[in-house]
Amino acid sequence: MRIEKLEKTELLKRAAKYYFSMGLGDGASYLCRENMKYGLAKIHMVQEKFGLDPNATFVSTPDETVTRNLTRWKAGFGYGGKLVWGSGTDKLIILDVKPNACGMLVGGLDELPESDQLIERVHNAKKEDLYIDDVKIDWDLGEGNHFIDLFKVIKRSLYSDLPEYAFIIHGSASELRGETEKGLGLYFDKSENLKEKSEVIETKFGTLHVLVDSAAEEYLKFYQYAEDFAKEKRKMVAEAIFGNFRVISNVTHQGLLNYNELLLGCQNIKNQNATIFPIALRADLPAFLMKGINNLDDEIIEALGFTKRAEDLGVMDRLKNANIIPHGGGYAFSDFINVQAVIEIEGERYFVLEMQTDVGNKICSDVREMEFDYRGKGVVLRTVELRLGEILARLIPRYVLKI
Repeated sequence: MRIEKLEKTELLKRAAKYYFSMGLGDGASYLCRENMKYGLAKIHMVQEKFGLDPNATFVSTPDETVTRNLTRWKAGFGYGGKLVWGSGTDKLIILDVKPNACGMLVGGLDELPESDQLIERVHNAKKEDLYIDDVKIDWDLGEGNHFIDLFKVIKRSLYSDLPEYAFIIHGSASELRGETEKGLGLYFDKSENLKEKSEVIETKFGTLHVLVDSAAEEYLKFYQYAEDFAKEKRKMVAEAIFGNFRVISNVTHQGLLNYNELLLGCQNIKNQNATIFPIALRADLPAFLMKGINNLDDEIIEALGFTKRAEDLGVMDRLKNANIIPHGGGYAFSDFINVQAVIEIEGERYFVLEMQTDVGNKICSDVREMEFDYRGKGVVLRTVELRLGEILARLIPRYVLKI
């Protein structure tokens, strides 16, 4: 039986089976899971339309949470995990997840500059026009959750080959979201050319914008250019501010691995030319440098209760080759603990939230309007518990630059 013949409730129930959660089970986790059911159900219908097995999966990391990108959220996607919708070679790309090559560079320093020196260097760097491949760099390190953090490094005894101080630069290729002479752009809602090349697929839960065949080839090639651009941009900004430094890590946590695999707010420990991965928490808490461990292993899959479901669905290989690690703590909400229900009216989803006080409910649609914080060390502890990675060093905050 084709899944397009299923009722909406059955499609959502089916989609939930393809979600494998390693989250902390707080309100943000549950909100992510509820929204992702819609995104997965939509992708399943798209897969079937193009003659593929409708088996898209999402394997979340311990920082599973909401996304504050409204287009992505409204399309039915959360954040903090790896989304897979094919073999990796199927020429089908989902645009609504909005890959942007966002990532973090960790640099090592022998000495920590004074705060007034740093501010002056940033001030001077912002005045200077910096270019990569004739594209002028946008200084976006004071926007959203982009930042520059500086730390004292507390090394684990088993791993001493680290400098005394470190910094983290968090940024993306914002210059390439729309069409430029370098290519068709990353975001379909910022590039008319990309929007025209995409096919708009109607599903029972709304539309998805997809690229197939030669358009998918063109986009993947451009995305790979954008990811290289973003990495070079983080290095160039670091050089402008810090001068000489040691690159410890420079990895992506929001982007395509191939035609059918997407990092949606997590880090891939394979094929990144890196062995050290940062997990950045709140500004008042240490960050961590982690060594990635091949994951998930059989024991952890069984302990999480995934084994039978993954075998029945034929997706065990995706769990055993997840190879993911969180990149941060993720957004958290202190006032609610669960999602009681989802009310859908004319394609708009309204989430009925169970409050911490057990008094009344909150109903939301646009998560950007909700007060949020960032999770703490629980994400790191869960990462170690699930053998996704091991701690190499703690980074004790000294300065956070949002300028």
